[in-house]
Amino acid sequence: MANKKLGFGMMRLPLLDSNDASSIDLEQTKKMVDTFLERGFTYFDTAWMYHSFKSENAVKEVLVSRHPRDSFTLATKLHADFVKSKEDRDQIFQEQMRKTGVTYFDYYLLHDMSARHYEAYKELDCFNWLKEKKAQGLVKHMGFSFHDKADVLDKVLTEHPEMEFVQLQLNYLDWGSESVQSGKCYEVAVKHGKPVVVMEPVKGGTLARIPRYMEKAMKEYHPDMSIPSWAIRFAASLDNVMMVLSGMSSMEQLLDNTGYMKEFVPLNEEEQELVKRAAEAINSNITVPCTGCAYCTDGCPQQIAIPRYFALYNAEKQKNKDKDWQPPKDSYEDLAKEFGKASDCVACGQCEGICPQHLPVIDYLKDVAEYFEKNE
Repeated sequence: MANKKLGFGMMRLPLLDSNDASSIDLEQTKKMVDTFLERGFTYFDTAWMYHSFKSENAVKEVLVSRHPRDSFTLATKLHADFVKSKEDRDQIFQEQMRKTGVTYFDYYLLHDMSARHYEAYKELDCFNWLKEKKAQGLVKHMGFSFHDKADVLDKVLTEHPEMEFVQLQLNYLDWGSESVQSGKCYEVAVKHGKPVVVMEPVKGGTLARIPRYMEKAMKEYHPDMSIPSWAIRFAASLDNVMMVLSGMSSMEQLLDNTGYMKEFVPLNEEEQELVKRAAEAINSNITVPCTGCAYCTDGCPQQIAIPRYFALYNAEKQKNKDKDWQPPKDSYEDLAKEFGKASDCVACGQCEGICPQHLPVIDYLKDVAEYFEKNE
């Protein structure tokens, strides 16, 4: 297990074209990867469908082909929605090895475990399949990423104690949430003795843009600490957390994260109280709790920019409550020239089926359409 608690999430890499998730800026990413390793961090996390299925290719180009295999650890994942037969398991695994250029994965996860996906993974015997991969030396550590309630996690870990770790959406905003249940899921992992890898510690950037009065309070306490640092340090402060993933999309973010995580100091009691207050302030303001993972967009038949519309909608709702509000870079009209409008939704349900947050996306899109298209 790596000793530094910060991992590089390869889901939000810098892009050459902000409207094309596959247009990864490889030269910028190479510099970021090199700096990450130079600063003593080793853990990289990718998955089959990140960046419109191009993240694993990028890993080969920016990391695997340029650095010794023993200088980094690599995690990737198999997602139930792309596995329809037992043959698909090996076909995808072999393709993942080809795309990344490695001969083994340090960490391999069954992706987006939920009550529905658990049944699919059992039906296709994926747990035994993964055990075989480990026995063959193709996988060093096996686990799963999880998006569901704590009782479902308890069931999976009870029935599959061979799983070595669990990846959870965990952040101070979702800690007490009854829909995400970060805190309850963490306690289940502790009960089963499974170390936790944290995803979404900044909740897709939500915890980088907090109400101004809370930002002021945090800056007064720690003038040199960025706002996102509080969220990542919150997750890393938990004893059973072995790794906190950050989806870094700029050198600035990487330098910030590696700066305060190089010699990590857990939150003290006063800091814990500040993040608790921040969570209460944000929860009273947020409209659509979308993390911007963009799982929903690749399969959308209308090519609607769902997470970007939700970000705009949240920002619009926020500006009425915050006089210091800054307008987002995107505008609804500009995005609608490139992508389908919110009102173009045909309610096929593809987005809701794959959304890790289990959001009522179709209903939210109706709200977005009503708000932005009412004067057309």
